[in-house]
Amino acid sequence: MIWIDLKNKLPTDTDIPGWTPWSRDKWDAWLAKSAQLVGELAALNAAGRRDERNALIDANSGHWGKLKPWLEALSAGKCWFSEVTERYSHYEVEHFRPKKDAKALDSTKRDGYWWMAFSYMNFRLCGNVGNRKKGIWFPLQAGSVCSTYEKQCEESESAYLIDPIDDSDVALIAFDEEGKVIAVPGSSDWEQQRVKETIKRLKLNDHVPLAESRRKVWQKMDELIEDFQVAKARCTGGNNPYVKGELMRIRANIREMISPKAELSAVAKWCVLFRNDPQLTRLVA
Repeated sequence: MIWIDLKNKLPTDTDIPGWTPWSRDKWDAWLAKSAQLVGELAALNAAGRRDERNALIDANSGHWGKLKPWLEALSAGKCWFSEVTERYSHYEVEHFRPKKDAKALDSTKRDGYWWMAFSYMNFRLCGNVGNRKKGIWFPLQAGSVCSTYEKQCEESESAYLIDPIDDSDVALIAFDEEGKVIAVPGSSDWEQQRVKETIKRLKLNDHVPLAESRRKVWQKMDELIEDFQVAKARCTGGNNPYVKGELMRIRANIREMISPKAELSAVAKWCVLFRNDPQLTRLVA
């Protein structure tokens, strides 16, 4: 999983690689349309016409679809949850908080976050393997407040699922040499529960091609680290221009694998951190 600065990287920005910025007018028009739709949803909801409310959401899916290329550009074309491209299937604009119904751990349903159906801050880019597995699951910790249209407090909810636009959430994710997602060492019981539920609900470990791709990235990085340590040991006896050149090449390859543009860069970073070599750790800091 990768962190995405959704709040500060807007479609109007000119510094997003692979993205042609929207004009301010175009972005304002999109936001105005979103506000209009939410107003219509609120009116239907107040009238108790829930089915019509949900039908209106479905009928306007093209509105959030307009932002899909922007969401792709923000992650260099990678799924925000799996951090791969083709191996997690086609991309969909996923609503982090479900828009019509929300399902708890015990499978009971509550009304969804329909007022966030057209909020770009609720959009995530997700391969359909994970998106369809997640569906309407959005469990909250026992005793958590639950946001409603009348009292919106999403930031105060204690949600199980890890959110890729929250850097403190993403920091809870780690990987092992088998290509499996794990909780970061030293995390609390609640944090481990969150990671476990996220893995389960997004099929982050059960999708075999994804786990195999992570394993191969770990293996490749492991080999680079071995080469680095051998070359470094050969430099201890004094100046060796050839070996210094090898070290520069290896470092460049490591930087390439941990680049935000690279697939599974988070896995590559964790392989480096796992070795606890100060010289290598500085490359990922």
